Amino acid sequence: MDEKFAFALRKLALLGALDDYISISSRELGDSLDMSQQSASKRILELIDDGYITRDLGTRKQRIKITPKGVELMKKEYTEYRRIFERTDHLNIHGEVASGMGEGGYYICQEGYLKQFKEKLGFSPFQGTFNVRIYPEEIGKIDIVRNTAGIMIDGFTNEGRSFGNVIAYKASIHNIECAIIVPERSHYVDILEIIAPCSVRRTLSLSDGDRIDVKVKL
Repeated sequence: MDEKFAFALRKLALLGALDDYISISSRELGDSLDMSQQSASKRILELIDDGYITRDLGTRKQRIKITPKGVELMKKEYTEYRRIFERTDHLNIHGEVASGMGEGGYYICQEGYLKQFKEKLGFSPFQGTFNVRIYPEEIGKIDIVRNTAGIMIDGFTNEGRSFGNVIAYKASIHNIECAIIVPERSHYVDILEIIAPCSVRRTLSLSDGDRIDVKVKL
């Protein structure tokens, strides 16, 4: 992470640029960053070139807003600080048991995935995913998880059909070792798809709507 970018983004976010465009001159930003107007102007151009902010040149004063890429950089920094100060190696995510569409079993049983699950996660998964609908107030925790390294499960092609990359995050549910799997290209997630060496639903006698806690390793 480039600290000079992270520092500038923090200042802009505190001024409101996370949610909307803010009007700010190079001199004003320089005062916030404790640098000259010329250096602040250069920093703005660097942030624009790297895709961290977008700028609208108004008639009187420029308007700046942090881009999704800039938000992601800040989330990564937040995750690092959280791990430093909370000194934790896991994150608890709360939700309720939910039924899936039945497609999970088809995908995870593909040999191209199965071999990697065994090699990289240390277990062969039960045929089917265990699904957890995350409580709305817990959604933000997914960003924390996704900003950790994760384990890449490489995509492959089988009989002319492409299967994409999947990122796995080791976890546990009531001492059952498992993993959350997320397609690399997915964005918004409110359902956790979980694989485990056994049927979590049967083993723990769970039904749809039952509260469940997922302990994710960071």
